[in-house]
Amino acid sequence: MPLRLSMPPCFDLPRTAHAATALAMAALLLAGCANPALRSAQQLALAGQHEQSLAVLDSAARTDPADNALRTALLRERELAITQLANQGDSARTAGQLPAARAALARLQAIDPTHPRTLGLARELDRAARLAVLTTDAQRALATNRAADAQAALRNILAEQPGHPAARELQQQLARLAPPPPAPSLLSAEFQKPVSLEFRDATLRSVFETLGRSSGVNFAFDKDVRTDVRISISLKNVSLDEAMRVILATQQLDRKLLNDSSVFIYPGTPNKQREYQELVTRSFYLVNADVKQAQLLIKTMAKTRDVFIDERLNLMIVRDTPEVVRLTERLIASIDLAEPEVLLEVEVMEIATNRFNELGLQWPTEISYGIPGGVDAFGGVTGAPASALWSQRGEFRASIANPAVLATLRGTSGNASLIANPRLRARNREKARVQIGEKLPVFTTTSTANVGVSASVSYIDVGLKLEVEPSVQLDNDVVMKVNLEVSNLIGQVNGPQGSIAYRVGTRNATTSLRLRDGETQVLAGLINNEDRKSVAGVPGVSELPVVGRLFGVHGDTTNKTEVVLLITPHVVRNLGLPDAATLTLDAGVDANPGAAAMRLRSASKVAVAGAGGAASAPATPAATAGEAVVEVSTSGDVAAGETVSVTLQNQSVATITGELQFDADLLQATDGSVGGRVAFQLEPRGNAVVVLRAMPTAAGKSTDVALQGLAASGVKGGDPSVRSVGQTGIRVVAR
Repeated sequence: MPLRLSMPPCFDLPRTAHAATALAMAALLLAGCANPALRSAQQLALAGQHEQSLAVLDSAARTDPADNALRTALLRERELAITQLANQGDSARTAGQLPAARAALARLQAIDPTHPRTLGLARELDRAARLAVLTTDAQRALATNRAADAQAALRNILAEQPGHPAARELQQQLARLAPPPPAPSLLSAEFQKPVSLEFRDATLRSVFETLGRSSGVNFAFDKDVRTDVRISISLKNVSLDEAMRVILATQQLDRKLLNDSSVFIYPGTPNKQREYQELVTRSFYLVNADVKQAQLLIKTMAKTRDVFIDERLNLMIVRDTPEVVRLTERLIASIDLAEPEVLLEVEVMEIATNRFNELGLQWPTEISYGIPGGVDAFGGVTGAPASALWSQRGEFRASIANPAVLATLRGTSGNASLIANPRLRARNREKARVQIGEKLPVFTTTSTANVGVSASVSYIDVGLKLEVEPSVQLDNDVVMKVNLEVSNLIGQVNGPQGSIAYRVGTRNATTSLRLRDGETQVLAGLINNEDRKSVAGVPGVSELPVVGRLFGVHGDTTNKTEVVLLITPHVVRNLGLPDAATLTLDAGVDANPGAAAMRLRSASKVAVAGAGGAASAPATPAATAGEAVVEVSTSGDVAAGETVSVTLQNQSVATITGELQFDADLLQATDGSVGGRVAFQLEPRGNAVVVLRAMPTAAGKSTDVALQGLAASGVKGGDPSVRSVGQTGIRVVAR
């Protein structure tokens, strides 16, 4: 009696259930589907409500703690609920929806606060909140033209999360501003005061002593610095920082900032630089770039001293000067880009057409003469005897097969279309392969003396093989190398000692093509055409045209197959090129990669002569008898948020007092003066510097400063007249 197995209703799982959920539920039901709690939990889990299912199982397990089926189902459902909530929290955090991510974390903590997924999500949310604060600080710093503060905040963000989208966008905005050569971060405002120098055949020590007395900056020298060397230099209307860099460059010296008003000067030799230059260590976790390629780039372009890589973490650690590390950051940002990806829609069709026709009369192929078969007692036909006596020749009869003539009218035809429609997602310049078909076994026998015969089996692939290597271009075109092979089984060949081989037909096509995004290309023409004719009938007569079909059967066989390939690329993600501002980086000089450039501000005028030479400087207006002259000069164009210096020089022997007036809506005094006025007093042949800061709202505007209330008192008494000359215009440019 056949045995029939039936499944109870509780095993009726929907076909659309998640694979992991279905497996878990199957194990749960095998443990005992008669339990109502298990059945209710199953229905909730299949609906995706894992938390509610967990609550049902938890309540049932508390009621019956000895039920192992409930306990097993509870553990499985807890893992499913935690996985679901953790995935929801990660998705919300990645999308920037922090409140939704925190809500998912709270539900996770209610289930299992010590689970690794719970602790990991909590850490990531803390990091996201901290990075959000840093991002806000960077945005504010960028809005108020504090580029250094914004860069520092962005550097901290990208160190913890290299792919942070908001930080990368702010970094590109910061690069697009293209600020002028920045001053070192430790220099105070005193270094930005404009100075004019005129030295001829003066010692290096005397030059720096003069700079120190006029600016209040302290200079210390290494024991190997030759302070008695003589130089000639003429600088006009340059900042103290720029003047110092020019002097150091001409004497092959370098500097180290001790604090905001102290500078240590040492020879710019490699040994001294290794002795005094401070190094920093920075870790780079690469997201997309290969760490080996990044290491080669850094060693080649930035001449980095110490580089360590960890391929397991895709980590690179750099140890070098701050300038080289900053250059390394920008170089890595230019290559750490997501690779392009393309989705390939492929459709392969093998269209087969076959037709077979047989038409004609089939005549007997033999005629016999002898004793025909008889009929037995039951009416059955007996066969002819194997031999007959000559005396029985009177019973001989001629006979042919019955029926004597057979008409054949047969025709068959058919069409077949084998379709493969895979969808492949491939990375740029990486091969994607598809193989559809079967493996045919081939037996091979080996005979060994005194051992016997051994058989081995190998397999050959028969079917469809498709290999595509896409290359995504910047204009969203896709260049593809396509290799298609279609093979089919033709027949079987029996070898010696029972071995088997196969006759396999193969059609190959290899090409390279370039398609637009969404364009479909058809590759066809791989045709196999077979046409056969056969004749079976009376020899000679059956081969006659037309009438030959009355004396034989003519067969016509036609088989035709064609392979057609349709391929359509869809660019999922192309290469996100950085902005043009980030494609060109200031790399310093060959001896010191990443160092600040020796460029001066556009309003500066520099003339340098060799030792013992002379340099010419623009003549300053001289004061006439009974007259005092105040020369006014500004440091030129200024970016919004930065400072501009206004220098007042007394060209007479009188003491001059007055006020410097400016537009308080565009400029602000750094000494705390309000109302758009700053009072000053100039000693005989003396000078004064007023430092103003350009307001963010002044970007793109021009303004002038003016001297009001000028009064002079002579050395011998009297009040000479006072006039002002020089440059008073200030233009605020956008950074």
